[in-house]
Amino acid sequence: MKTTGLSGNEIYCLDKIGYKAGDLVVGNSVHALGFGRSIGSGFRAMVGGEVTQFTSLIEEGRAAALARLEKEATDAGAVGITGVTSELVFHGSNIEFLSVGSSLHTKGTTTNEQLGFSTSTDGQDLFAQVDAGYKPLKFVFGNVAYSIGLAGGIIGSLKTLARGEIREFSDIFNKTRHLALDRITAEAAKHGANSIVGIETTILPLMGTGLQEMLMIGTASYNPALPKDSIVSSDLTPQEMWNLNKMGYAPLKILIGTSVYSLGLVGGLTSFAKSFTKGEIPELSRMIYDARENALGIINKEADAIGADEVVGVKTYVYQLGSGLIEFLAIGTAVKKVAGLKNQSAELPPQAFTPDWDTFVNTAETSFGVGLNKRP
Repeated sequence: MKTTGLSGNEIYCLDKIGYKAGDLVVGNSVHALGFGRSIGSGFRAMVGGEVTQFTSLIEEGRAAALARLEKEATDAGAVGITGVTSELVFHGSNIEFLSVGSSLHTKGTTTNEQLGFSTSTDGQDLFAQVDAGYKPLKFVFGNVAYSIGLAGGIIGSLKTLARGEIREFSDIFNKTRHLALDRITAEAAKHGANSIVGIETTILPLMGTGLQEMLMIGTASYNPALPKDSIVSSDLTPQEMWNLNKMGYAPLKILIGTSVYSLGLVGGLTSFAKSFTKGEIPELSRMIYDARENALGIINKEADAIGADEVVGVKTYVYQLGSGLIEFLAIGTAVKKVAGLKNQSAELPPQAFTPDWDTFVNTAETSFGVGLNKRP
């Protein structure tokens, strides 16, 4: 008997590529922040940018939890692990690093197998990935803990008197976001991959530190139709990638552009006065438009530099940073026509993209007005 976290749709899709469900596997590691590291990181946070002590601490904890997850799967005689997560749980001044996944076995095998791969994708996504020619190798992540910093904050506050981009903030945000991508790419290279697919990007507050972590997780993979001496990256869903693969497009690289803008003192007062009346506030409209154009311009410039045909799946986000500052973030995947791409199946089965819906909803800590068991 197996106790798995896989859904019926996932089990169906995995059966199509020769796998059967194994047990749920878990790995964790609890770390203390430490007085010395706390003081040192606090000092460095005054400067702004990456706080390397925290980056290292979190990287070590995530890696320890993943190693224990893989050991549990190995002890269970699994051939792979799907749906791997990498979470942070705060217990007072301690941080628990938690990884959860579902082990897999080769269909028809009754003996123990050697662990061959781990992946962040679930069973449905794994089917689409494998069918598009991407062999999963290893769950990988790249992270960076960072602070805008006291010094950067002072500079930014002074420059909020003028309207326009605050380059000190833009530079910090652009650098940290690309550090995470560089690190996940370097990690994939260690495992002989030529692609990282299904990348998910998360920005997490590190409770009690005043810092944030940018985390990228994905699956280091190998596709024989792609160049062997470079690593492509993609944040497209495996289903999107399967469709583009059928059209002959391969991912090149995740592109990230961010810009931080200030409305400025004069513009701020003007827009504040106009907020008492109905109608458009042109100052705010123009600032957000300019920030958006600048972020997208960064993406387009890099896409041209690497010879991309298109940038697809672009997502845009606006964040309020306080003191009249906003960050505009754009992220997407550059793609290019590549000869030799081929899907194994003519069409994706409906089970590969049918969403599951929650059959248990806990509203005890939220409100009584939340609807139960709503389908997606």
